[in-house]
Amino acid sequence: MAGSERSPLLTYRLCSSTSVEEPGPAAARGSRKLRTFLGVVVPTLLSMFSVVLFLRLGFVVGQAGLYEALGMFVVAYVIIGMTVLSVCAISTNGALDAGGAYYMISRALGPEFGGSIGIMFFLANVCGSALYILGLVEAIVDIFGVPLAGQTMGSGYQVLPRSYWYELLYGTALLLVCLVVCLVGASIYAKATFLIFLIVMLVLVTVFVSFFAVGPTVVPLPQGNGSLAVNGSFTGFRLATLRGNLAAAYGVDYTTGRLMSFSTVFAVMFNGCTGIMAGSNMSGDLKRPSYSIPRGTIAAVLFTYVIYNLLAVTLCCTCDRTLLQKDYGFLRDINIWPPFVIIGIYSSTLSASMSNLIGASRILYALAKDDIFGRALAPAKKTSRGGNPWVAVILSWVLVQLVLFSGKLNTIAAIVTIFFLLVYATIDLACLALEWASAPNFRPTFQYFTWHTCVLGILGCGVMMFLISPIYASASMAFMLLLLLALHYLSPSSSWGYISQALIFHQVRKYLLMLDVRKEHVKFWRPQMLLMVQNPRSSIQLISFINDLKKSGLYVLGHVELAELDSLPSDPLQTHADSWLLLVDRLNVKAFVNLTLANSVRHGVQQLLFISGLGGMRPNTIVLGFYDGTVPQDRLAQHPAFEGSEETALLSFPPVRGPTAPRRLSPQEYVAVVADAVKMLRNVMLARSFEHFDKARAPAIDVWPLNLLRPDSARYADTCSLFLLQMACVLSMARSWRRAQLRLFLCVETGARTRGQEDKLRQLLKELRIQAAIHMVPWDAVVALHWQKQQEQRARPVEATMNFPGNATCISDEYLKAANRLILEQSPSPTIRFLYLPRPPADTSLYPSYLHQLELLTRDLGPTLLVHGISAVTSTEL
Repeated sequence: MAGSERSPLLTYRLCSSTSVEEPGPAAARGSRKLRTFLGVVVPTLLSMFSVVLFLRLGFVVGQAGLYEALGMFVVAYVIIGMTVLSVCAISTNGALDAGGAYYMISRALGPEFGGSIGIMFFLANVCGSALYILGLVEAIVDIFGVPLAGQTMGSGYQVLPRSYWYELLYGTALLLVCLVVCLVGASIYAKATFLIFLIVMLVLVTVFVSFFAVGPTVVPLPQGNGSLAVNGSFTGFRLATLRGNLAAAYGVDYTTGRLMSFSTVFAVMFNGCTGIMAGSNMSGDLKRPSYSIPRGTIAAVLFTYVIYNLLAVTLCCTCDRTLLQKDYGFLRDINIWPPFVIIGIYSSTLSASMSNLIGASRILYALAKDDIFGRALAPAKKTSRGGNPWVAVILSWVLVQLVLFSGKLNTIAAIVTIFFLLVYATIDLACLALEWASAPNFRPTFQYFTWHTCVLGILGCGVMMFLISPIYASASMAFMLLLLLALHYLSPSSSWGYISQALIFHQVRKYLLMLDVRKEHVKFWRPQMLLMVQNPRSSIQLISFINDLKKSGLYVLGHVELAELDSLPSDPLQTHADSWLLLVDRLNVKAFVNLTLANSVRHGVQQLLFISGLGGMRPNTIVLGFYDGTVPQDRLAQHPAFEGSEETALLSFPPVRGPTAPRRLSPQEYVAVVADAVKMLRNVMLARSFEHFDKARAPAIDVWPLNLLRPDSARYADTCSLFLLQMACVLSMARSWRRAQLRLFLCVETGARTRGQEDKLRQLLKELRIQAAIHMVPWDAVVALHWQKQQEQRARPVEATMNFPGNATCISDEYLKAANRLILEQSPSPTIRFLYLPRPPADTSLYPSYLHQLELLTRDLGPTLLVHGISAVTSTEL
């Protein structure tokens, strides 16, 4: 091989980090036979050494010099060392099953990250296996192939024909050998790799011995090396040679014709430092994975670091720069027996190919077993009696065979390396997330890591990815994000636990503590709603409407179950919670669910008003359905979110109340609930006729800011009116209501200064930045009925003091019916109406009369929201 040009494939990359994802099903415990040395140390050493040890180290030292080469090793091993610490931490935090890196990432970050990284890891192993096979074929053809035109016969063994199809045939034959070994199982693979390990170690010993045993030698350089020199020199240990190799001397790579630099040489060198996951990916076949993985991986990494540094120093002391830069296979020529190095190259390359093939099959099996991709990977679940996933092995072999048809894999080599680096970065991310989540069950027995090491590992892998190839790094990250998004929406839910939930809890707790209610300001007020729901079957439209009205605020669905816990064997709310959460998911509303048990609806609502929310996130507004004689209708099955869905049967909501069924609360208790909320300084909304709510209609929002139960007051700018305006404006700001027309109706009497009132109102709206059309409504005939009633009252002796605000007991049914007709005439069919809700009377005996008046006022108005505001919610300041 000294007289022939070295393969560009071999010199660019033959050591993508080999990864063996060995599942070993949990049911087949007998298949877990491998101990630390055979299961972790040997695969990791072979994956990190591969052919880099024999074909690239001289290139790195020759281009970068000893100083920079040693610095490169330090930087590279710091990067992979951080990832090794993360691997050790995760692997010692509980039982580790089949899947290696995929298992660690999926169980820590969830199926989206695990599935996307698993696919990339699988493809990287497939391409890596093909890459090593083609590299081995080219190395064999270099020695035993028929000379090309213009080349002289180098030996009598150059008998193999050369052509694309012949080389494909050689690759297929070698791949069949790998297939046979992988089909037999992990045990024979471990024995085969151990035999290869012994060969590589023997070759390595002969390399070191040769530095001392072989005298100064002139080594012929390969043809086409890009240099006028025809020979390089092996000088033995000489100080002059060492001095000549200390500084960097970047030149042209004779196999690619590219000018080398620190970044390009570092990228090539770093390929020989990957492969750290080869041992941990055997997790499914290890007897004690939590014990073997940290010890075996760290031992292998330290050993390779020492060997690389020793060999780099030795090369600088014995080989001149011409030999290092212009002949990447010179170790064979200076060996005590040249075939030793050839055997080492062939053995390590074959081992790397087997490692990637078995790794790809194990990743595919783990993905299939987890059902992340559904039926698409179902055949890959099949295993032999010994637990070997033979179908996954065959499928992986087929894909590797297809990649062999490409014939050239120089570009794939860089992509594969980047894929592996992305996996390593994700493992660091998984460990970082577990550490930051501060979950009590994250208690790894390996303690030599912190979040700082995880961050350094992520940054190091990211920098290396873009150092090797910015284009491929960007493309691989985009590909991973696409897979992640697809799995997020398409993959079934898992029972592994999601680290995102732990992180969200950690951050939410921290920020809730920072959310100080004493620092609240009206400028940043937002509605935080508690919607009381008796039965979701009849409240679907109202639930969706309040979701639009909350304006990114807190939204809580409250429900009171009437029962006494003392008389029950267990809490009945636990069995109902899943149905409520499923309802929230299917309706796509951003709401929490609060269920409570009480002996009355009033006490239950009081409980929810007291305890709902946390810290500064507590409901400031309660929404109740209106108390009238309407018979509720079950609209759940007809809702588009549940129409034709079998999940409707899974909901444990009771049937809606029939026309003759008793009601859960009386009119007296209903108004008492409203009064309780006002006493607790909560804004109140009463929603009527939302069973007729149709969001698909052309949206129109009508606002009547006057207190129609107190017509003697012409104020439209009190706290309640401004709150009503604010809520109407908030609704119009929702995405689905942005085209809604906001109309404001101001009731005026003839002869009054209507123009001045309109100007004042328009100025108020301008200051509040509310865009609305103002309609002046003459209501002389309506308000006359009120004055007539008042005159009649004054003519009678006062029998009792009625404590309605503003003497509201003087309101007659005729006046309320006339006000109702006026509203219908002025705005026949808006999407929603906002009306002023006065405070309940202080005299509880007047509660039924108060409710009766509200019923008359809102009768047949369609979807209507009666609003009572307690606190100031508008601001004209910056």
